[in-house]
Amino acid sequence: MTRRVVITADDLGREPATTDVIAALLAEGRVSATTLICVSPDAARAARLVGALGVTPRLHVTLTGESGLPRWRPLAGPASLAGPDGTLTDDPFALGARGEAPDVIREADAQLARLREYGVTPVAADSHAGTLYGLHGRSWLAETLEWCARHGLAFRLPRDAEPYAGGPLPPPLAAAHERAVALADALGVAIPQTIATNRSGAGELGGYRRLRDDYLRRLAELPEGTSEIFLHPSTADAAGEPDGIVRAWEARLLRDPVWHAALDREGVEVVPGWWP
Repeated sequence: MTRRVVITADDLGREPATTDVIAALLAEGRVSATTLICVSPDAARAARLVGALGVTPRLHVTLTGESGLPRWRPLAGPASLAGPDGTLTDDPFALGARGEAPDVIREADAQLARLREYGVTPVAADSHAGTLYGLHGRSWLAETLEWCARHGLAFRLPRDAEPYAGGPLPPPLAAAHERAVALADALGVAIPQTIATNRSGAGELGGYRRLRDDYLRRLAELPEGTSEIFLHPSTADAAGEPDGIVRAWEARLLRDPVWHAALDREGVEVVPGWWP
């Protein structure tokens, strides 16, 4: 076996600044994949931009909004996913407390249909803010994996969750994760070996070098097989982003010669997906 990695720029379409940065990184060959937020006002433009580059974005199933941005609305109607004003909450724990599985699947269907309306036929899906994993209350992993199987989609569920979680999962989550991996295999839903991303804010990191060192460590620790490193590159003043400097640091990392030298040194092959 060899080590392969999908380098993904998440949140295409989040707002114009993020869309423009991700499109530029794709054009430069700095990332090998991206994920599209279909509920945002910039989604159609984003789909056109990356389509012109020959890139097919994954569906970034989005069930929560983001603090500071205008509130997004679910495409399938409010139901249990939305607050009294009909918009998506920016609190994943609020979603985890009230979201019902049938509404989650209806919304995923609506977002997949919207992506197809843009002329995009995705081959994989993933979860914005990790809300489908059950980290914030209810888990909809079984329903999501069955939905992926119906639509022939791969899904961002790591076989080994420790690099993403930062250590061993608590026993209840570990058992749920083991069941989900087994279900993915039984359903024929392709999943990556592991996934990794930065989950620290600017205050915890202290500066760009710390973020870069953390990603270099994650790269060196990738196991055999195909894994994914996903980032959220943008500008420091991305609309509504309270910690936008971290997004700017991630965009800088993807262009950093030190990062690209590490990819060469580690002998990790960059690929567009973890599915066959």
